[in-house]
Amino acid sequence: MSKLLSKYHSPDEQKRTQHITPESANWGYVHFDVYELKQGESISLPASENEVCLVLVAGKATVKTPKQTFANIGDRMDPFERKKPYAVYVTAQEAIEVTAETALELAVCQAKGKGTYPTRLIGPNDIDAEQRGHGNNKRYVHNILPDNKSADSLLVVEIFTDEGCTSSYPSHKHDTDNEPAETYLEETYYHRLNPSQGFCMQRVYTDDRELDECMAVYNKDVVMVPKGYHPMATMAGYDNYYLNVMAGPTRKWLFTWEKDHNWVNSEEYAAKHRDKK
Repeated sequence: MSKLLSKYHSPDEQKRTQHITPESANWGYVHFDVYELKQGESISLPASENEVCLVLVAGKATVKTPKQTFANIGDRMDPFERKKPYAVYVTAQEAIEVTAETALELAVCQAKGKGTYPTRLIGPNDIDAEQRGHGNNKRYVHNILPDNKSADSLLVVEIFTDEGCTSSYPSHKHDTDNEPAETYLEETYYHRLNPSQGFCMQRVYTDDRELDECMAVYNKDVVMVPKGYHPMATMAGYDNYYLNVMAGPTRKWLFTWEKDHNWVNSEEYAAKHRDKK
């Protein structure tokens, strides 16, 4: 099995189903965890040097920090409802307590913070939505914590890709600290499939093919992208949701397209698929 693939497991004693750290991923910035809580259960996250973005993938919760309480937040019981999520940004050096008001699937996204921005609720009205791509390269995006919203390090976004379509495509990379052309950003993909027995395919590869991994990804698995291109393709019969977390030395999403496939971005390709309607 690829070292870039973290398989889902039932909740452990800490109620975690995924646990990605810089040490386990062999990189420098991104921490990513998923918790599954039953109604009434709680978790406590200690204060640290990291800023945190809590994303309610499914369910409702009350989130408490030393200065604020966000009570009974959440508006979707399943990500495939395609409603915008609720999230909470927590500044560095603040402890967190989360209590599940319903069954809860909680993503905890972390990277080193500076305490620049205060803790805040990120509600559906704070999240921009957009469609990207055309034809079989079409997907729908919720920008939870993009680079035009306040944070020290984290970038967080969720993507919906219909059956038979590709996403994170044309292939692009952000593994070189070379502004204004490109920034270095590590990335995790937390995948959900609908129906849940499905799978999708994700490839991570570099120009020189020193890294070239192709993975069958099942429901609630995580793919780690330390470098290189990282396209994803769905299978017939199964829709895909993924939650992306990115972080690096500079909080800008600047990337380079793979030249061979950049033509899929062209107006000619878009017009071809408009004509099919």
